[in-house]
Amino acid sequence: MTERPGPVGVVPRERDTRLDVFRALALLTIFVNHVPGQYLEHLTHKNFGFSDSAEAFVLISGMSVGLAYGSRFAVGERLAVTLRILRRALTLYVAHIMTSIITFAIFASGALWFARPDLLSEINLRAVIDRTDEGMVGMVLLGHQFGYNNILSMYAVLFLMLPFFLWLYRRSPGLLLAVSGTIWLCAGIWRIAPSNFLDDGYWFLNPLSWQFLFVIGFVGVLRARSKGFPRNLFLTALAAAYLAVSLLWVVLSWWNIDFSYGLPAVLTGFDKTFLSTTRLVHVLAGAYLVATIPVLSSWAALPLSHPLVAIGRHSLAVFIFGTILAMVGQVLMFVTGKNPLLGTLYALLGIVLHFAYARYLDWQAAVIGQNAKRQGLQALPVKSRDTRKR
Repeated sequence: MTERPGPVGVVPRERDTRLDVFRALALLTIFVNHVPGQYLEHLTHKNFGFSDSAEAFVLISGMSVGLAYGSRFAVGERLAVTLRILRRALTLYVAHIMTSIITFAIFASGALWFARPDLLSEINLRAVIDRTDEGMVGMVLLGHQFGYNNILSMYAVLFLMLPFFLWLYRRSPGLLLAVSGTIWLCAGIWRIAPSNFLDDGYWFLNPLSWQFLFVIGFVGVLRARSKGFPRNLFLTALAAAYLAVSLLWVVLSWWNIDFSYGLPAVLTGFDKTFLSTTRLVHVLAGAYLVATIPVLSSWAALPLSHPLVAIGRHSLAVFIFGTILAMVGQVLMFVTGKNPLLGTLYALLGIVLHFAYARYLDWQAAVIGQNAKRQGLQALPVKSRDTRKR
């Protein structure tokens, strides 16, 4: 039976499959965008607005973390919750290192198998090859990141910051938003970000900037859970107008229009590293419309058994799987002269494999659960066959 969504703008207390569905769509879009040069890439929403799937993924992640930890950081439980969060951060760090090593191996294998050493000059690999000792240290310390392998490292840092966010939230949600917004603004104005070890510049996704979007999702979902989300006709019209202008701006390439008026780039630019206001407002406008317009919100309330829900539920494993598939796809595109038709067929195959892998993870979880239940029953003491008094 299909689960019915709750009232408009209210997040139910049971598992909200809408988050899983939108997270699944973000993961699939990230995969498609990470195989550049094929036709499907032109259909993703990065071509129709200022933000892309990375912003959507971080916002949804903040919402998921809010539901998971927002009410648990109480006096007497803070140490246990903090240790659980740090363990999750370690998991994300290990996942980042693992995918980075596999990425390197995929490109190195392609260079050897297809006799294309120029593959090793792609996605920021060359610095590690030329300066291996410094490169390996840089990878371990997150001071050197390969292209298309920079979301998990940023996400791991956000989890390191999460206990501090929770502590502020327990005092005041407004205080948390104010502190987070100040960090975002200062990082953007003064270009404060983790630096790269082997070359000039910063991390591609600056956690000091992206934490603001993460926190907005965190606070927003807890506010919606307790009080619902207000529907305001003026805000709805404003959000829709902003999305329309963003669409025209990107489609018609209005990038030469200067409206900075001498203000910092973080307020008027389109920078992804420091999450400029244009990108931040774009993803928030889209999220507001989805949250407050019933037809946009209710369609995503799919049953737990739906394939999209499965992808979103196993987000970390699916993201790693998608990253590996995307790196293989990039090698294939490179050695075939970036044939768009071949790349499109590969992207379609990759999407199918995402669903298959999520289905496998569901099956694996069911088997483990059945085995645990069976072992639990076997461990129960055997009752006497006749307990009646004679």
